[in-house]
Amino acid sequence: MNDAREDAEDRGAFDPDLPPEVDTESAESETAGNGADTTDYKDRWLRAEAELHNYRKRARREIDEARHAGEERVLLELIRWLDDLDRALEAARETGAAEAITDGIALVVQKGREALGRHGLAVVDPLGEPFDPRLHEAILEVDAGPEVEPGHVAQVVLKGYRRGERPLRPARVVVARTSHAES
Repeated sequence: MNDAREDAEDRGAFDPDLPPEVDTESAESETAGNGADTTDYKDRWLRAEAELHNYRKRARREIDEARHAGEERVLLELIRWLDDLDRALEAARETGAAEAITDGIALVVQKGREALGRHGLAVVDPLGEPFDPRLHEAILEVDAGPEVEPGHVAQVVLKGYRRGERPLRPARVVVARTSHAES
């Protein structure tokens, strides 16, 4: 049949009914190489699949972190708003404002704290507790008195907040130290 094809090609004619000429030596070498090629392609495919899986996990984690950071920014703004309302309530009580006004402000503060609680926030009010630099920010140190032990929180200037076990905003506190008379 190869002779017929060669004759047809020599005359410039091509017969599509004749089977194509096959080089058996190169076909055998390609078949032997296919095993290696297949292994290489499979290895590449598995690596690409693993990279895609890792990319998806990383992207999901980054999205969650960005969402979490955005939530915390908003929650910190709400906390500052509640701090202002606490100061307004204290000022209203000190100046003898009408009870209806102080009760109304107190109710708004309570509702705000409840809303923050539904989002996993808890108030940190460490009065009398041992000072913990992870949860508290010391702004002043005073001599320890009879009511507060050294190294404990003597006064809370600004309440702190935590979300789960992680502090969102540390409590700003005054810490009792050992008095100089005892030394």
